[in-house]
Amino acid sequence: MSEIFENLKTAILEYDREGAADWARKAVEGKLDPIEAVDAMTAAIRHVGDDFGKGELFLPDLVGAADAMSAAMPIIEEEINRVGASHESTGKIVIGTVYGDIHNIGKNMVATLMTAEGFTVHDAGINVTAEQFVDAIKEHKADLLAMSALLTTTAQEQIKVIENLKKEGLRDKVKIMVGGGAITQEFADGIGADGYDPTAPGAARLARRLVGK
Repeated sequence: MSEIFENLKTAILEYDREGAADWARKAVEGKLDPIEAVDAMTAAIRHVGDDFGKGELFLPDLVGAADAMSAAMPIIEEEINRVGASHESTGKIVIGTVYGDIHNIGKNMVATLMTAEGFTVHDAGINVTAEQFVDAIKEHKADLLAMSALLTTTAQEQIKVIENLKKEGLRDKVKIMVGGGAITQEFADGIGADGYDPTAPGAARLARRLVGK
């Protein structure tokens, strides 16, 4: 691995947002393989996720690493699109926080870790309506939908999204996973979701299982 990639990886491990973006730009300027840059970032975020899962790191560490990676990834993705590079995708995911809810830290961490698991992640953002979720699934031909809700009042929106997918004849074509502070396994089972996990690393691993990878 080149020195630039090593520094990119280190920046993420040290939660250095500006450094990660800077090394990503240097990788592009040096005409290095953008796929290798993604591999370096993936290795870093997986390391943090694994240590978080073992209790050796804590939520601020996971947030910091995800934030650093989110600063670098758009730079590398732009280069991937420019040169036409590609890598095998685990699957396509639409992720978002449901309508009425503007919390995004947990969603962003899950999206980052899903990217590290090889998924092509389309982040619909926060305050996403049921109609917008459905439109995003159609547009991106998603294999999986991941919805977050931190509030008990907004958790009910997840039901509305699933109902809309049924009306559009899409429910059987997409796996659905739910999460967020307001969600429990009992709630997930009750609304007919395919999966639930209370942690970001666990959610990323669950996504792989749901698509059979």
